[in-house]
Formats: sequence, structure tokens, C-alpha cells
Amino acid sequence: MAWTAPMTAVANTVFTAAQFNLHVRDNLNETAVAKATQISSIFVGNGLNSIVERLPQVDNVATSETTASTTYTDLATVGPSVTTNTGSRALVFIRAAFENSGANNGTFMSWDVTGATTFAASENQAVNFAGLPAAQRQRLGSHYMISSLTPGSNTFTMKYRVTAGTGTFLARQIAVIPF
Repeated sequence: MAWTAPMTAVANTVFTAAQFNLHVRDNLNETAVAKATQISSIFVGNGLNSIVERLPQVDNVATSETTASTTYTDLATVGPSVTTNTGSRALVFIRAAFENSGANNGTFMSWDVTGATTFAASENQAVNFAGLPAAQRQRLGSHYMISSLTPGSNTFTMKYRVTAGTGTFLARQIAVIPF
């Protein structure tokens, strides 16, 4: 159903049941209150006079795990990862505590997208540190507004890499607010 511009009332004319249903009942059924089906959902515009319900998602992995990969990879426990329906945009938040076994080595965490959209983890959406003493733990996070998604079901998964040494990652989290 679509929202309809309300009619203009004219004095001394009959307001029919069909007019009431179209201009009042049907329009009220197009509001966020009427469309809400999930707790904590948000509503976003998906066209002229049209809204859709979206549900922000979050996932956590507490386990401490390592990698020596110099290209983005999964850890033993993949993720964290969330799947959600998006429009062409989403706000992605990532955070973790991480360290590197060697002094001055770069340690990176990023994320990729699969599903309706496919793109790889990269430095463009990475959190990283370098130039610290060996085994100096940092807790870092960041957020990214992505505006090039293909609308539909998209999965966002954190990925990890180092420039050298062994990176240790723990208390990992990804959260996605779909638009």
C-alpha cells in the first residue's frame, strides 16, 4: 500500500466511507507506528512518501585469537559478523583490543561485505596502529558511513591482518545501523 495525499474537504459535501478509508485509515497504516514489527527498529525513507523498518544489529567475539597474515583474513572464530537488510547506506561501527608481538609492527582490523553487495576488507575502512613496543595492547574503534551498498540482505564481517609479527585480537565487536 502507498501513502496518499489527503483530500481537501469541501463544505456541505458527503465524506464517504471510501474517502475515509483511503485518506485516513490507509495513510495511518503507512506510519512508523503501524509498520513497527520489531523492538528497537528504526525507520528510513525508501522512496517518495514511503518508509521501511530496519533493525540495527550487533555481534561480539570475546575470545583472544591471533594471526600472522599480512592480508586480511578470518581468525579461528570468524567475525564478529552481522546480517541485516539495508538500503544503499549503512553506518558500521567496529572495535577491539589488539596488540602485536613485535615492536613497530602494523596491526589492522577492517570488515568486508557479502550478500547483495560484495566488497573486500581494506585500509579504507580499517582501524590500525603501528610504532608501539611489542605486546603493547590498544583498544581502538571507529565508524564508517557506507553509501554504495546494493539494497537487500548484506553481511558485514570483521577481518584482520598485520604488517609483521603476530597480531592478537580480543573483545571484538561490529555493529551496523542499516538505512
